[in-house]
Amino acid sequence: MTDSKNLFSLNGKTAVVTGGAGYLGSYFSEVLASFGAAVAVVDLNEEAASQVARRLGRRTAAMAVGCDITDPSSVKVMVSRITRSLGPISILVNNAASKSDRPEEFFKPVGDYSLAEWRKVMSVNIDGLFLVAQAVGNHMIKEKNEGTMIQLASIYGILAPDPRIYEGSLHKGLPISSPPVYAASKGAVVALGRYLAAYWAPHGIRVNTLVPGGVEQGQNEAFKRKYSARVPLGRMAHREDLAGALVFMASDASSYMTGQNIVVDGGLSAW
Repeated sequence: MTDSKNLFSLNGKTAVVTGGAGYLGSYFSEVLASFGAAVAVVDLNEEAASQVARRLGRRTAAMAVGCDITDPSSVKVMVSRITRSLGPISILVNNAASKSDRPEEFFKPVGDYSLAEWRKVMSVNIDGLFLVAQAVGNHMIKEKNEGTMIQLASIYGILAPDPRIYEGSLHKGLPISSPPVYAASKGAVVALGRYLAAYWAPHGIRVNTLVPGGVEQGQNEAFKRKYSARVPLGRMAHREDLAGALVFMASDASSYMTGQNIVVDGGLSAW
């Protein structure tokens, strides 16, 4: 039986964070390291991932791995590099996602949305997420390692966005909306998480989904005001609000939980 005082300890465990150089991914990497995990920071931008890994290296074993998660061979090489350097993988934070490098296409309305843009975003948000889960799951089974996976979804994977909050709303100076491909891809993450949880349960692999509400990061005051008015707690999330749920899902504290969604949304989905 696990000592209850150490339920949240990640000592001796190796964690993989995809999208690890991004706003949430870099913070998730720091949180896992602070609880004792060795951390592999995985990102398409290996130099940016290296900067995160160097910071983490002051407190724990850490490495950076450049990886295109939409490429099966790149994903296999990533898993191999991590296991050779840090040992068997115990924790996967499947966080990498795309909001496109062409905002003018990404934010187009449903009637004008291009199939090319749809496929590009889906190739990362669900295809890539599946490829990483598949490769890490196969590794865990081979190593007989009863690990845990945390899939990153969004409140818009379980709720429709309210289009009224996007009137006059900007993100880093650009008009924003919540496009159909984002909602569809994040809904798929929720469904895939449940499927994998049931499928891998006989191997002791747990799969749960973290569902954040809107995280404050560069939106204009109009958006933040209107979004916050829809939230019972009266504000947008800060990335620090996700730390407790992340560690709970990564640690032995959630050892009897799989196939679940933890919604951290300030109460938005309560009404």
